[in-house]
Amino acid sequence: MKQIILAAIALAGVLPGVHAQRIKGSDTMLPLSQREAESYMKANPRQTVTVTGGGSGVGISALVEGTTDVAQSSRKIKFDERKKLQASGKAVKEVVAAFDALAVIVHPSNKVKNLTREQLEGIFTGKIKNWREVGGGDLKIVPYARETSSGTYEFFKESVLKNKSYTNGIMSMPATGAIIQSVSQTAGAVGYVGLAYLTRSVKAICVSYDGGKSFAEPSVANAKSKVYPISRPLFYYYIAQSEESVKPFISYVLSDAGQKIIADVGFIPVK
Repeated sequence: MKQIILAAIALAGVLPGVHAQRIKGSDTMLPLSQREAESYMKANPRQTVTVTGGGSGVGISALVEGTTDVAQSSRKIKFDERKKLQASGKAVKEVVAAFDALAVIVHPSNKVKNLTREQLEGIFTGKIKNWREVGGGDLKIVPYARETSSGTYEFFKESVLKNKSYTNGIMSMPATGAIIQSVSQTAGAVGYVGLAYLTRSVKAICVSYDGGKSFAEPSVANAKSKVYPISRPLFYYYIAQSEESVKPFISYVLSDAGQKIIADVGFIPVK
């Protein structure tokens, strides 16, 4: 696939009617956008779409700098980011491409099955340090988080920690796959990942946002019905002046075919 994309980019420089688009940003959205791009290019052979990650903040910065055509983001664009675009005479457009749920994950050997939002806050802010404090074994808690440029990092901080600071020395990982790997290899570990990334090598925790009265497991059905509380929209951002060139791909993602891909990858369609 990499060779195909590179060849298509080369053709774009010499053949009329061949157009290359760049999408950059959220690692959560990476598998979604990659699958959409592959399908879109099959249906539109004279179109090329390249997709790279790096984090939501990286994608939006690239949009500001003009080094990407579309920023994929697992959080809303910030006020200061929007102001930077406006200062350079650019108006930004926002599209909700899909919805996602964040799953809290632990090592499969961990006996804990349920956690309240308050307990998660305590764990990730450092107030709760041992699993026995939340009904587990006598084992030190090792929390993992995404790096600060990640929209997932910021959404978890806002929704679960209620904007309190993460504990000092928390293990910050550059990508979701690194969190999966680390949690699967560390008995006392806990982390969070997008629903589409869940594997059998980790165990997902049921979460309560009502003080423990009810717990919900992270699943597409529970996220779609809003029973599972840690859910969020996923965005594409692009410059309004470039709408003519990027709109065909965006429209494809929002089409029935594109929304089916979103469901197949493990995200929640917008319609």
